Amino acid sequence: MSEVVELHVISDSTGETAAKLAKAVEDQFPDLSFDVIRHPRILSADDVELAAARARGRRAVMLYTLVDTGYREQMRALCKRYRVHYCDLLGHPIDAVARVSGLPARMEPGPRPVLDSAYFKRMRAIEFAVRFDDGVAAHGLSEAEIVLVGVSRSSKTPLSIYLGYLGYKTANIPIVRGIDPPAELWDVEPARVVGLTIDAEALHEIRTERARQMRGPKRYAALLEIYEELEQAEAIHRRLGCPVLEVSNSAIEETAHRIIRLVEQRRLDAKAVSA
Repeated sequence: MSEVVELHVISDSTGETAAKLAKAVEDQFPDLSFDVIRHPRILSADDVELAAARARGRRAVMLYTLVDTGYREQMRALCKRYRVHYCDLLGHPIDAVARVSGLPARMEPGPRPVLDSAYFKRMRAIEFAVRFDDGVAAHGLSEAEIVLVGVSRSSKTPLSIYLGYLGYKTANIPIVRGIDPPAELWDVEPARVVGLTIDAEALHEIRTERARQMRGPKRYAALLEIYEELEQAEAIHRRLGCPVLEVSNSAIEETAHRIIRLVEQRRLDAKAVSA
């Protein structure tokens, strides 16, 4: 697979407009891997600078819906300086309509999200992810729309929270060397389960730093222990019959969308078989 292309979505509102366009762009390149990185609520020149700097030196395209003329000009100048491709999704249409109509645009960012059913669904999903994080209260697996299974420090928690933000009730189960996963895991509908794995060397570095900060046991970060733990995880993934995603070099956003695509496709396949 080719190197990941980053689509940076920048907005002084929620960024939903640019995010929808980014999704449409993704659909036109099925053989490419994308990482959509959102920068909502741009409120200052410093925010614009940080968003542009995040893409510097990357295979990236900046998709921005900035109402403020100054922020648009700053973003354009920074993208040119950093040699990053960019698309002003809002500025050009606003200017064109203003010229045709002879009327000025009101130049105000969009309103904050409405507290509708989608909002409350998202809040419930986030609360679910927190409540059923790291194997806590395994009885909740029956309610989960997505169940992530992987070793410690394989991004289970941040993925669960982000998937919750996207509206999916997500629980995660840790695989700990020498300890069997909860019995409830084997009763979960297979289409809802996704395994996570990570390169042993990368995990070693992450855990070594974690152990240093927390003054934890060295055994937690020992490479031999990690290899054995990953082998146990592989065996459990095989027994579950679930797809497994490598997370070593993937952003949370990218991995989350891959998980959603996998789960939704497996659900469709399961329905087709049972029909």
